[in-house]
Parts: sequence; structure tokens; C-alpha cells
Amino acid sequence: MEIRLAQAQDIDAWMALVERVRDAFPGLETAAAMEEHRKNVLCFIAQSAAICAIDADRVVGILLFSKETGELCFLAVDPACQRQHIAQRLVSFMLTQMDADQDITVTTYREDDPDGRAARAFYKHLGFTEGRLTEAFSHLVQELILKRKPAEQA
Repeated sequence: MEIRLAQAQDIDAWMALVERVRDAFPGLETAAAMEEHRKNVLCFIAQSAAICAIDADRVVGILLFSKETGELCFLAVDPACQRQHIAQRLVSFMLTQMDADQDITVTTYREDDPDGRAARAFYKHLGFTEGRLTEAFSHLVQELILKRKPAEQA
């Protein structure tokens, strides 16, 4: 399996994966929302801020991030390929693209939302801790934060 920065020619395979997982992501319910997401992904790709996992010429994992804000913006793994540590490898690759002392945030389901159990457990396993409660796409969510030490203290 190859983990690498996504390229423009990956967009159709990327969006095919998004189509398979879109029910787990509020804000991707309509065709217009999916088209907007496609445009956003292409912007992330142009900024070298999109990572994909490729297995046998298939995109099986995807991640969008912002170097400027230190945010993990979108992470998904093909349901048929879960429990293979693909998400962990994507996050590890993302961390190599960020400043070593930059804290990383991600917004996910709140603790009392059963849809978020797996995602919250994953992020907590990686060392993310609970941050502020907020709202996104008309859903109650929570920010999780990965505190990173400055390079000289690591």
C-alpha cells in the first residue's frame, strides 16, 4: 500500500470513495454538496494538502488537512479496508507535512453520539484530547486536539 500526496488525476477515484462513505459525513447529502466537495478536494490537492492511500490501483483512504490552521479536515477509509491501520498511516503522513510543534485539531461527533464512537476512539488512541463543543452542518460536534511539543523538546 502506498501513502502519498494526492494528485489531480486521483479525483474520480477519490470521489468514488467519498460516495461510499458520505452517509457518515454531515454536509454531503446532496448532489450539489458532493460537487462542492469535489471542487474543495481539487483545491486541497493543488495546495499539497490532500493525502491518499492506494492499494492495487484503488484509493482506499483519503485525508484533507490545512497546514495554515493545523486542522485535519476530512478522513475516510473504504469500509472494506477498515482495521488495516490505513487511517493511522494517513494521519502519520499528514504529521510529516505539518510544522512539528503545531497542534492539530479535528472536529468529530460528540461523545454521546453513537455515530462517532469509532472515530472518537481512533483519535483518542492517537493522543487527541477533548476540546470545545461546537456545531457544524447543523450537527452538534466536538473539537479534538493533538498537542505537539516543540521540536527541541521532543
